[in-house]
Amino acid sequence: MWVFPLAAAIIAIAFAAVLGRRLLRRPNAAQVLWAIALLMYAAASFAMFLGSLTNWTPVEFRAYWLLGAALNVPYLAQGEVYLLLPRRIGDVLFIALLFGTAFAVTKIAHAPVHPETLRDQLPLGKDVFGAGSTAHGLPQLYSIPAYVVLVAGALWSAWRMRGRPELRDRALGTIGIAAGATLVAIGSGIGAGFGYVWLFSAGLAAGIAVMFWGFLTTAAASAQPERSD
Repeated sequence: MWVFPLAAAIIAIAFAAVLGRRLLRRPNAAQVLWAIALLMYAAASFAMFLGSLTNWTPVEFRAYWLLGAALNVPYLAQGEVYLLLPRRIGDVLFIALLFGTAFAVTKIAHAPVHPETLRDQLPLGKDVFGAGSTAHGLPQLYSIPAYVVLVAGALWSAWRMRGRPELRDRALGTIGIAAGATLVAIGSGIGAGFGYVWLFSAGLAAGIAVMFWGFLTTAAASAQPERSD
């Protein structure tokens, strides 16, 4: 299953590179957060790639758990917040996110690990850290509310563009971003929960690919008026 997380890492890096090039031309808080989230996604996917080739190391699993399971979706959602809410509210939530990041880094970096569980192809956090540990519970605490914010914000943006043919492609791309995030959530939730490693791995690659397509579609539609002026 190593090929899927490797593909996911490559796609995420390409996605981040596109965002980085756009940021050089026009700095944007939302896209800065998305670029950071994509680099986290790439690092977590690469850690899973390494773990799939051989037995996981504690460093690889901590990186995967911190950057992929716990922090990735909150940073994507924070970018959505900057798009939809006043900057002042976004800044307050960003400060809260920084405190949450520091807390997650501390807890996951120092959580005791059960080394024997790292021999599995896809170790579960409840086995590696212990079912009652803070490190195990952080992804549910952070990522589930952030996923709701991300998808609800994308669907709300698409809904606001309904009935406007000139914004059809932009709305389609926005829905694509929400669909990609949902593919990752389904793959990770069902794949990890029921031990379907292939579903988890394929969901990583398919989800980020759909999100990338959605972003490119939205960006192209947004740039169209500028080319026609």
